Amino acid sequence: MKCYEITFSPTGGTQKAADLLTKELGGECVNVDLTEQGADFSAAAFAAEDLAVIAVPSYGGRVPAVAVERLGALKGKGARAVLVCVYGNRAYEDTLAELEDAAVQAGFRVIAAVAAIAEHSIVRRYAAGRPDAEDKKQLQTFAAKIREKLAAGDDTKPAIPGNRPYKKAGGTGMVPKPGKECNHCGLCAQKCPVHAIDPQDPQNTDQDLCISCMRCVSICPQSARKLNPVMLAAADLMLKKVCTDRKEGELYI
Repeated sequence: MKCYEITFSPTGGTQKAADLLTKELGGECVNVDLTEQGADFSAAAFAAEDLAVIAVPSYGGRVPAVAVERLGALKGKGARAVLVCVYGNRAYEDTLAELEDAAVQAGFRVIAAVAAIAEHSIVRRYAAGRPDAEDKKQLQTFAAKIREKLAAGDDTKPAIPGNRPYKKAGGTGMVPKPGKECNHCGLCAQKCPVHAIDPQDPQNTDQDLCISCMRCVSICPQSARKLNPVMLAAADLMLKKVCTDRKEGELYI
């Protein structure tokens, strides 16, 4: 069995959770990065005996549209799939249901799904430092149960929560802007998953293309890209009630 780790993780939180789970599942692992600009995702070669861990963040209770699009370019060929949605301690709503539909459409057989928590990508104080040691233990437990199912040859599809039609997707309208510290190195433009930043002038961001993934903020070597502080404070206040209490991961198998 070859194991594929297919992730869309602009700021690294989803990747951390996926790495913890995939490591416990074992097997040779091939990484497929859905944030990569211009990659030929159709070139990935799957077989029915393979296992794919498909991990995405939850943006407002939905899968990022660009992740759905790139996942659709894969040819699953009946490979088994473990779905992972990672959220910032608020809620994941229809994310797993949408991810299930996208994975099935791409030719995968869904055998398990996991909801995990990572540091909120916009208001970083919520779920700060997660996945933490407790999350790691829980993901290890989840992986053991998934391994048992695989060993038993059980390919039954789990009951995955979510609504169809999905909840309406909505943008945050929070577009990071560079400050005076920006030295035009261009790293943000190079790594933006949706080509929203002009490589010739990183000061220029296409607000219609930006998905508020915060990758440019997280990778800027000068810490030059930031959100409007008034909008950030408003988002913090809005999330305070729903994000303060610690939430735990869930397994559907």
